[in-house]
Amino acid sequence: MNAGAKDVLYKIRYLFIPYILILCACLIIKLLFTRSEIYFAVNGIHSDFADSVEPYITHIGDGLTVIALSIILVLFNYRAAFLLITSYALTALTAQILKYSFDMPRPKVYFGNQLDKIHFVKDLYILSVHSFPSGHTVTAFSAGVVITYLAKNKAWGAVLFFVAVMVGYSRMYLSQHFFEDVTVGSVVGVLITVIWLSYIDRKKFINSPRWNQGLLKRA
Repeated sequence: MNAGAKDVLYKIRYLFIPYILILCACLIIKLLFTRSEIYFAVNGIHSDFADSVEPYITHIGDGLTVIALSIILVLFNYRAAFLLITSYALTALTAQILKYSFDMPRPKVYFGNQLDKIHFVKDLYILSVHSFPSGHTVTAFSAGVVITYLAKNKAWGAVLFFVAVMVGYSRMYLSQHFFEDVTVGSVVGVLITVIWLSYIDRKKFINSPRWNQGLLKRA
């Protein structure tokens, strides 16, 4: 049973500390450069290898990925599955509310008169609306926080942070999102998940022996 936000942040420190450093760097970049400058700087660096790999990396941030992982966790630990799927549900709902509230155009529409200057990955469907924030980034960072929190070896947080960053980068590389979409998406994923874990994992029911078993594993 955790003791609140401080306990959650301590358990995810290997993810949270580098995250804060990168977030500060992102804010500085946003202050120094315009949306267009950042977008074309990212879009201008591409290769055939990245074109083939980035679509797979971006799928790590799919909701279906988290759902599948939660189903697997049900076999071994109800608490772990519950924390992962509910964190996903809360952050995904928040992201959707923000998406439809701001209703921002994606790069394909925003740069509609400059499409000849943009590198698109061949045969990839490019979305047009509801750009802000990046849902895939929200999901990747939320899942990273939960898995780090649950892991026995907290150092895995550094690896999960890197994976989440790569998902965020993939959203920009694939021209599905802008820099600020990804940045704010990471904030939503981390902040909402930390608040949720600080609240729900203090409840007695979820820390009972019954919840710390699974379909295949008895406490």
